[in-house]
Amino acid sequence: MSRYNRKRKISNKEYLYRVAGLVAMIAILTVFLPKGGYSKYDYKIGEPWDDAQVIAQDSFPVYKSEAQLNHEKDSLRNYYEPYFERNNAVFVKQSGRLKEEFKTLSADGVPSYYLPYLLEKLRHLYTQGILDTQDYDMLKKDSTRQVWLFENNESQPRYVKQLYTLKSAYEYIMAEEDSLRYNHSRMMRCGLERFIQPNLTYDAEKSFQQRQEVDAQLVPYIGQVLVGQKLVDHGQIVDEYTYCVLQSMERFQKTRSLSNTEKLLQLAGQVTYIAIMMILLLFYFEQFRSDYLTSPRYILLVVSQCILFPLVTYTLMSHSLMSVYVVPYCILPILIRVFMDSRTAFIAHIISILLCAVSLHHPYEFIVTQLVAGLVAIYSLRQLSQRSELVRAAALVTVVSLITYFCIELLHGSPYSSNGFDRWTYIYILLAGVLSLLSYTLLMPIERIFGFTSNVTLVELSNINNTILRRLSEEAPGTFQHSMQVANLAAEVANRIGGKSQLVRTGALYHDIGKLENPVFFTENQSGTNPHDNLPYEQSAQIIIQHVKNGLRLADKYRLPSVIKEFISTHHGRSLAKYFYVSCKNDYPDKEIDKRLFTYPGPNPTTLEQAILMMADSVEAASRSLSEYTEESLNSMVDRIVDDQVTSGYFAGCPISFLEIADAKEVFKTKLRTMYHTRIQYPELTGK
Repeated sequence: MSRYNRKRKISNKEYLYRVAGLVAMIAILTVFLPKGGYSKYDYKIGEPWDDAQVIAQDSFPVYKSEAQLNHEKDSLRNYYEPYFERNNAVFVKQSGRLKEEFKTLSADGVPSYYLPYLLEKLRHLYTQGILDTQDYDMLKKDSTRQVWLFENNESQPRYVKQLYTLKSAYEYIMAEEDSLRYNHSRMMRCGLERFIQPNLTYDAEKSFQQRQEVDAQLVPYIGQVLVGQKLVDHGQIVDEYTYCVLQSMERFQKTRSLSNTEKLLQLAGQVTYIAIMMILLLFYFEQFRSDYLTSPRYILLVVSQCILFPLVTYTLMSHSLMSVYVVPYCILPILIRVFMDSRTAFIAHIISILLCAVSLHHPYEFIVTQLVAGLVAIYSLRQLSQRSELVRAAALVTVVSLITYFCIELLHGSPYSSNGFDRWTYIYILLAGVLSLLSYTLLMPIERIFGFTSNVTLVELSNINNTILRRLSEEAPGTFQHSMQVANLAAEVANRIGGKSQLVRTGALYHDIGKLENPVFFTENQSGTNPHDNLPYEQSAQIIIQHVKNGLRLADKYRLPSVIKEFISTHHGRSLAKYFYVSCKNDYPDKEIDKRLFTYPGPNPTTLEQAILMMADSVEAASRSLSEYTEESLNSMVDRIVDDQVTSGYFAGCPISFLEIADAKEVFKTKLRTMYHTRIQYPELTGK
């Protein structure tokens, strides 16, 4: 059984979550999967027809293109004249109000001959028609020149420029036609804006009938295709008319062939197909990587990628935007390979490509080309730690994709026929290769969203010029040297037993940063005086143990990834500060000692890399306390420390085997013998 696939009992709640997630994925993909309305053929105006000859199986009309129809609709819009109902009661009401209020105005100094003058002005306004501002803006937006005013079933045309708005009506009534007789200031005192109200109401029903009459003049088709007529031949350039013919054929087939029963059967087929793909993906995790199922971020990363690329493909096919070969599908295996593993990347890539291919007319070439590209991406990008590695992988993927697609065309004989070479597909594959470089820019967002740490980030963190590592080298040089040695030991072991060497190396560099708070209390940083000599054993133990919590606090301050924090918290596990505990037991044999005061907070290691670091840290620290460095003393020290950790159960929660522990011990012994090998003494010259 794989170390990553330990079987465990699954609760009913987990089963419910998995079923709900499975149903949700199936529903999302089914909703966006084209329902037969997508183009059966892939073609564009000005490009050669690369399918076989097409003969009409039925007679159907040739419809105009959308652009042409819209242009003709815009032209007919000039003949559209909406209807407005004129309400004469508004004039009667407002003129009556003016007569009533004029008594007050007369007492305020407005002459009586103003009344007939103002009434005549109001009569003109309401006869011409006053529009609400919103209706007037609508007419201006549609460039309407004329409208119909109706009252009591009688209609009359009226130019829009003859109508008034509230603003223009007020300006008309206040216009100084005879400023000597009708004083402007007295007119202002009348408050004439109170008597101006819209009396034209838009009639949507009559206007809609009029628009239908105008639209009925539009002829939607430009010709007729008869049964048996050749529509397009292989290699023929698709012009505008041919494009309309092909579009009309697909439109006719959709409206004619898909009955309700056929639509249901098609939907059932789509749901079943997508369900099979999703269940296969779930079974893969169950059978081979059940550890990912316990961590939602891994599942979310795979599922999001397996859904994203099919959705992009479905959108391209539904709207006939461009060729699917321009989509950099190899980004999926690259990202999953970087953050997870090769086998998961390939399985996810297969599932994604099969989900995409179901919407294509020529899925064979697509599936073969993209699967080969995915394999090359996985093989060429073992660990992404430099930009150059991604550029190399993208170049290899592009070249192999071009060769694969060309070989498929050779097998089908396409390049030998006239106009058979489809250069645009090769251009799209080249563009996809360039776009695959976007995977590098996606690393940081994915790390932030899903909580991963890529090798690129680990390499950047391994730079000893980083602020915290530079502080460690200056303020705690002994701890810094210890961390460097532990990093080398741990990375060597990881390479030997199949762990992530860059991860454990970076974790080792930061595992003891908590010692920056009190560096002088740790022996590797002391030069003579030991401050523990004057402290109780319990207090000394607590100071030593505190470096774990201090390290986590510094990690938060410098925003280190969570995977590095896990190394800080687990590199001692739940072990004892053994020197002070044993010394206390020896000096106070009759005293009851609280073991918790000498125990690190933990937790114990839970990953292979954390176990490697715990062993390397203890072995390297203990090697510095040896009185003599012989092969026997080094071997004995390594066996004693590692065996004691195993016996104490510190690795019980780790996916590490006894064979791997034995290999790790062998690496430690070999490396320590090399590190502490005494040099030969150079002879002195005795002769003349």
